[in-house]
Amino acid sequence: MADPDRETRDRLLDVAAHLFAERGFENVTVRDICQQARANVAAVNYHFDGKSGLYDEVLRWAISIMQATTQEIRDAGEGQSPAARLECSIRVFLSRVATTRNKWIHELMLQEVSHPTPAFDLVLEQVLKPRMAYVREAIAGILGCDCDDERVGLCVMSVQSQLFALMKSPIATRLGQPQLTPEHAEQLARHIACFSIGGIHAIGSSSNPSA
Repeated sequence: MADPDRETRDRLLDVAAHLFAERGFENVTVRDICQQARANVAAVNYHFDGKSGLYDEVLRWAISIMQATTQEIRDAGEGQSPAARLECSIRVFLSRVATTRNKWIHELMLQEVSHPTPAFDLVLEQVLKPRMAYVREAIAGILGCDCDDERVGLCVMSVQSQLFALMKSPIATRLGQPQLTPEHAEQLARHIACFSIGGIHAIGSSSNPSA
């Protein structure tokens, strides 16, 4: 690909990623993308075979970055105790969200959760299931039980809910909830980890498995 063509393609991809994340697939037009990318409207068809092809490419880009985060989590937790592995998963995730220029990825995922497209199955299979499996294994290790134990699923839900609460949200802002920033990412990660691990131990010591 010639350099001018590659530069045009990269601009289209970058602009589309941010617009899709901000507005969702249905509320972004090819004209919107091309206007901000300083490209001819025909360029989307030329490089991506249309808006859907461009969206698929954005999603593949997001998936590759999220898979790198999952690998970073695994590397950070290698050889650690189950509790330390859980804390690593929380810390690395929040650090990535707070400091990376790819914050659009998490906004795009929120769009997909609210208005899923057929492409969301790729995210589910290639990113979410492997990452949740890692978290489940860590929590099961803390509890000393199998991964399919009902308590594990409930604890995974509780941990993930805390992370979702820190994502960009007008409701969270108005309620005065803590905001995820590079300066506070480590502090928030430590709090969620301590709160979660303490809760998991309490669940494990309960006489009622589903308490």
